[in-house]
Amino acid sequence: MIPSASVPAAGAAPLTHLGVIRIFGADAASFIHNQLTQDFLLLPANQARLAAFCSAKGRMQASFVGFKPDAQTVLLVCHRDLLETTLKRLRMFVLRAKAVLDDASADFALYGCLSPGTAPADAAAWSLVTAAGATRIQLYPGAGYRRELWIGPAGSRPDLPDMASSIWLYAEVMSGVATISQALYEALVPQMLNYESVGGVNFKKGCYPGQEVVARSQFRGILKRRAYILRGNTPMQAGQEIFSGLDPDQACGVVVQAAAEPDGSAWVAIAALQVQAAQESILTLASASGAGVELLALPYVLLDDI
Repeated sequence: MIPSASVPAAGAAPLTHLGVIRIFGADAASFIHNQLTQDFLLLPANQARLAAFCSAKGRMQASFVGFKPDAQTVLLVCHRDLLETTLKRLRMFVLRAKAVLDDASADFALYGCLSPGTAPADAAAWSLVTAAGATRIQLYPGAGYRRELWIGPAGSRPDLPDMASSIWLYAEVMSGVATISQALYEALVPQMLNYESVGGVNFKKGCYPGQEVVARSQFRGILKRRAYILRGNTPMQAGQEIFSGLDPDQACGVVVQAAAEPDGSAWVAIAALQVQAAQESILTLASASGAGVELLALPYVLLDDI
């Protein structure tokens, strides 16, 4: 449901909290393929990828929407507060690969485009279209909006009315697909954000940092933490703990991404929670005696645990 009659039916919001890592060279695709949870070697020109960059223990250090604008270039869009740290760590793995990495944020304009309804059947999530020098990547819908990530040359913008970034952030939370920021650095494995269910993990590709842990989390028993959407009447922010009545002395989860509803009446958040607590208990923010929060339905189907 589109939240308010006062909100434009369609528009573009500047995404100044995001930046771009550029990888260029003959080995650009093979290099980044060996570092992330998704396949970039076989990535076709009409698709993007959601991917995670993990530590050796399988904990996410960054998340990306990545694509190949040409045969020798990979662009990775990530949270700006993790870009410098991530770029430095990726460069450590270049060794003899023919790949040069840089912060290309100043070369690109990033916008989030929203329009009512869902995407047409031929525009599935992570599909990509390039036209007039800009790239549009189809994302998961949220809050009744079709959502696209727009990447164009610096100084350019989509041909859409202006929309407040807060509306984009709200719709992103309601999509249930989170972007990692500094507050969650090395806090979660990809499945704790449902990345295996929204195209963020390829279990058939070769090795990458943390691959053994990520695979073991998927194939050995039921996953104990998942991403959920929460709603509450008090402000929420990334890094805040969530508590439950099952164990009031220990947090059962953490807020990953949060935003205010457009009319300011409430807040919504994506949170990584213990499955048992989410299913069986009253949830509260920051402490066992904190403000209550309720679960909202995820807008996508979770893959069955293996």
